[in-house]
Amino acid sequence: MITRRTFLQSSAAAAAFATTAGSARADNAPGITDAEIKIGQTMPYSGPASAYGVIGRTEAAYFKMINEQGGVNGRKINLISLDDAYSPPKTVEQVRRLVEDEKVAFCFQTLGTPPNLAIRQYLNDNKVPQLFVSTGASVFSDPEHFPWTMGYNPNYQTEAHIYAKDILATKPDGKIALLYQNDGFGKDYLKGLQDQLGADHAGMLVKTASYETSEPTVDSQIVTLQGSGADILVIAATPKFAAQAIRKSFDLGWNATRYLSNVSPSIATVLKPAGLDKSKGLITSAYVKDPTDETLKDDPGIKEWKAFCDKYMSQKEFVDVNATYAFGAAMVMIHVLKQCGNDLSRDNIMKQAASIQGLQVPILLNGMTINTSPTNFSPIRQMQLARFDGESWRPYGELLTG
Repeated sequence: MITRRTFLQSSAAAAAFATTAGSARADNAPGITDAEIKIGQTMPYSGPASAYGVIGRTEAAYFKMINEQGGVNGRKINLISLDDAYSPPKTVEQVRRLVEDEKVAFCFQTLGTPPNLAIRQYLNDNKVPQLFVSTGASVFSDPEHFPWTMGYNPNYQTEAHIYAKDILATKPDGKIALLYQNDGFGKDYLKGLQDQLGADHAGMLVKTASYETSEPTVDSQIVTLQGSGADILVIAATPKFAAQAIRKSFDLGWNATRYLSNVSPSIATVLKPAGLDKSKGLITSAYVKDPTDETLKDDPGIKEWKAFCDKYMSQKEFVDVNATYAFGAAMVMIHVLKQCGNDLSRDNIMKQAASIQGLQVPILLNGMTINTSPTNFSPIRQMQLARFDGESWRPYGELLTG
C-alpha cells in the first residue's frame, strides 16, 4: 500500500526549498516556493477500487519526468499522493492533512465520486482548488455553486445519453437492464438513460439493480437483471464489479448487447480478469486512445506514451488504459501550471484552469480538444463509441459531443 509519495522530491530540491521558502511563499500561494510546487492527491491504493491506483502512480512518474526536465518555470513538482481506500471518511482525513499539515497548493485528480463529494465543501470553503477530479459526475462541473472544483472526465449523464441514443437507433424495440453503483456515480447513468429515453421510451428500461462497494460480488444482481427478459445490459460499475458483471452475464448464457461504463474499459484490470472471450462485443464510449489497438501503433500519441512507459513505467502500465488516462490528465495539469507563469496563487491557478482553449492532448482521440471557461468546468466533452473485438477496442462512428 502506498501511503505517501516521497519519491518525487530529491535532496537537492529539499535543500533548495529550505533556502528559498521565505522569499517565494506568498500569503495567497501556500505550497509554492522558488523551488517547488506542492500538490496533494488521494487515490484508492487499497480497497474495492484499487485498480485505479495506477492513476496516481502514473501521474507521479509523469511529474518525475517533468522534474528531470527542469520542472515548471524552474520549480519542481512535489506530489503527495495518499491512500484513501475509496472511503469518503478516509478521504476527508487525508485531504485535511494535505491542506492543513502539508500546506499543498491545490488538490489534483482525487479519485471517485463519493470521495470527492466528501471534500468538495471543505475545499471550497477554504478556497483550495480541487482540480480535474477523476470522475465524470455532473456535480463536479458547477462553477456557480462550487467555483473551486473542476471536473475532468466526460459527464456520466452525457455518456448515458450516448448509449440511449445508440440503443434507440439500433434496437428501438429492445428491453434495457441497468446495473449501477449505488452512489452519485451510478445514479448519473440511471438519470442519463431516463432523460434520453424520455416519456415515449421510458418503458424500455425494464429493470435496474444497484450494488454497494462493500458487497463481495454483483452475481445476484446480474441473475436478477437477466430474469427481467432484457436483451440490453448497461454496466455502470467500477473495475472490480464491472469484471464480475461481464463474466457472470456471459456465464449465464445471456446474449444481451452490453454497454460498459467508460470508467472500466481497461483490458488489463477489467477485461482480462473477466475473460477476453467473455468480453467480446462490449460497447463503451472512448476518449483515450487504446494502446493495444494495432492500428494505432504508429500514432504519435501512442509512440509518446510507449517511450514514457519504456523509461518510467512498464509494459503492464502501457496496456492499462487507466494509466494512459492518467498520462493525459498530468499533461493538462502541467499545461495549466505553465500558463500560470510566476503567479501561482490559488486564485490564478483556478483562473488558468478555467482558461483552456483548444488544447490538444496527444493521448486523447484524434480531433478532440480540451476547453474550459469560467462557465464551463467540463474539460472533456467529446467521446466516440468503441466495440471490443476480443483483443482491443475498435472505435466506430463519429466523434460525439455532449
